[in-house]
Amino acid sequence: MSQFDLPLHELRSYRSTSTEPDDFDAFWEKTLEESRTHELNVRYEAVDTGLSTVKVYDVTFAGFGGHPVKAWLRLPADTSRPLPLVVEFVGYGNGRGLPHEHLLWASTGRAHFVMDTRGQGSAFGGGGVTADPVGSAPSYPGFMTRGIDSPENYYYRRVITDAVRAVEAARAHPLTDTTRTVATGHSQGGGLALAVGGLVPDLVAIAPDVPFLCDFRRAVGLTDRHPYREIGQFLKTHRGQSAEVLRTLSYFDGVHFAARGRAPALFSTALEDQTCPPSTVFAAYNAWAHKDRAIEVYDFNDHEGGGPYQEAAKVRWLRSYA
Repeated sequence: MSQFDLPLHELRSYRSTSTEPDDFDAFWEKTLEESRTHELNVRYEAVDTGLSTVKVYDVTFAGFGGHPVKAWLRLPADTSRPLPLVVEFVGYGNGRGLPHEHLLWASTGRAHFVMDTRGQGSAFGGGGVTADPVGSAPSYPGFMTRGIDSPENYYYRRVITDAVRAVEAARAHPLTDTTRTVATGHSQGGGLALAVGGLVPDLVAIAPDVPFLCDFRRAVGLTDRHPYREIGQFLKTHRGQSAEVLRTLSYFDGVHFAARGRAPALFSTALEDQTCPPSTVFAAYNAWAHKDRAIEVYDFNDHEGGGPYQEAAKVRWLRSYA
């Protein structure tokens, strides 16, 4: 594989042509207001993992529509005071995994909250357990076209709402410091971190790695790799619906959430990434509203991005914020 997108000097100034809906803010304000008519109903149950340095809690909270969403909360075992909080979202097809996975952030002395993704968790890793009880109109197998007939019905309306509620649930625990909350994630998780960064006003930082769900118009026309290809396959069958589909997707585009970003941000991208092409990542990065922003670029990597090198970069970077 080789670099296939714009050259790096053009990526650094690339701007998306995605059109922001006039009612973007009103749509999300209404969505979140409706979600908050349901009690958060957060529950934390200690889990016996056999680990001696980390405490793990099985979490349930009410997400979109009051539907139960699962998560893990991990804390250093000797915690007695509120800690900086890292809320993490997972990649496409993945779930929250098993209790002993993802120990990095608790090992740095932070609280670590990992949200399960509704309807997913069966593609790889330790899996997930959260159902999506909402049906949809005809869609291409996968999640990208579920409910794509309208913004109100679209799958990611539910998932992004879950993500905002996850921050609220994580902050409800007495050993998390609500004033030092960070959102992070890889791929789909990075896209959700971007959305949370645009919808939650008081985060101290976000760190989206090779984020998905950005600059849909360009992504769908540029790459034939899934998951973006799901949208192309849907439109291949449902001819003539491109305008309506792109309108729906515009309410969930990380570029528009980035324009509302109010916290420092560390992005990452990989120049051989055909799953989340670098121009779509730079589209969100260049739109990020907060002036304190940086991006790590991995020249010869695909969608794995920086992997452990990026984890190390985030650990170093977050020392200044949480």
